[in-house]
Amino acid sequence: MDKRFRNLFNLTEEEAIALLNTPQDQVREDDSRYIAASHLANFPTEASINALLGAVQNSDPSLDNRIVRRESVKSLGKLQTNLALPAIQTCLADDDCYTVETAVWAIGEIGTQEPQILEEIAQLLEKPGQIYRVIIHTLAKLDYKPALERIRKFVDADDKPIASAAMSAVYRFTGDSGLMEKVVALLQHPNVNARRGCIQDLIDSQYYAAIPFIARCPVSLVFRLRGIRLMAEVGIPAGKITFEDIQPSLEQVLRDHPHHLDLVHCYDQTPTLEFLIRELYQTDFGRCYLATKTLLEVYPDEAPEALLATYAEEAYNDYGAHYHVMKLFGWLKYAAAYDLLIEALHNRQPQFQKSRAAAAIALGELGDSRAIDALKSCLETKIWDLKYTALMALEKLGDTSSHKIAANDPDWLIRLNFASKI
Repeated sequence: MDKRFRNLFNLTEEEAIALLNTPQDQVREDDSRYIAASHLANFPTEASINALLGAVQNSDPSLDNRIVRRESVKSLGKLQTNLALPAIQTCLADDDCYTVETAVWAIGEIGTQEPQILEEIAQLLEKPGQIYRVIIHTLAKLDYKPALERIRKFVDADDKPIASAAMSAVYRFTGDSGLMEKVVALLQHPNVNARRGCIQDLIDSQYYAAIPFIARCPVSLVFRLRGIRLMAEVGIPAGKITFEDIQPSLEQVLRDHPHHLDLVHCYDQTPTLEFLIRELYQTDFGRCYLATKTLLEVYPDEAPEALLATYAEEAYNDYGAHYHVMKLFGWLKYAAAYDLLIEALHNRQPQFQKSRAAAAIALGELGDSRAIDALKSCLETKIWDLKYTALMALEKLGDTSSHKIAANDPDWLIRLNFASKI
């Protein structure tokens, strides 16, 4: 189990258990049973599991306790303990649809082939007011084919994330790819949640033909990289695809230039520079990419100073806008941003991780050989996309001296690429 976040809440296992076991009306103002329940997912011990089971069985109807109960179910799912299945199963009949959703997800994480549990989950598809996407995902994941016809009823749902999940589940159960073109088409849906959900459904379906389309989908590159990598991890060993099949799409996403995306939004008139800068703060990256493309095409001379100003005012602390600003400095060949890019390259704060790779690409675009040593230092990281982009940037700067190191890298994607270059 990943132990990096054990100290995130500054609680020991014993302290978290004690806090979770405290009656809700006796919890101090600065404490949180919810945090305790979340933190115990880091401790796969009998004591933690028993404390979480006790919290699940706590029927106090208060809102605070219902939230703690849901989080306890979630932690038990993360711990993947079969001992929790009976307690979690009781939550499937809960009046709160969010508790039901969490219970279904947790059962999917733990895994079961118990027909009674699977049928109870399937029957939720006929119950109004449920969160059907998670139910469909779990039934497909656990390969419960008796639910097929009940799932098929959702393929034309108005809620596109639900329809996407249903179509991909039908494909997984039947092998009939007829519906998958409709799933791929959702990569261009105006709603960002539909686009993100569609990528997950394509991953789950291992629909390899969608990889080039995933690469061009206007969502954060985090979703696209995850999709391509997870599909490659299954498809390459199985002989379904090769590294050469995915390499162009993979590197296209790592570069992340807006010209390589199929944008779903447009402007009915040319926006002002000020408007475009504000668009870099949107949570829908499709709008950010449209703004980036327009800044490059319409305001290449004015944009650098505006980007410096927004960085100093706000983007330095906004990880979404920070990413786009770093990339733009590179595409605009703005040499004065060199020091900011070096700073971003070495920023170890987790929320700015994708900005490190963005800075690597941007440094390659600047063409300043001073960046070579800084980029080489990134080859020691465990962050695969940062290493990969650093190597791409080094190639852009004409330095291929690290190919031998990369050919023996612990990460298989990097090995496969650079072993062929020595």
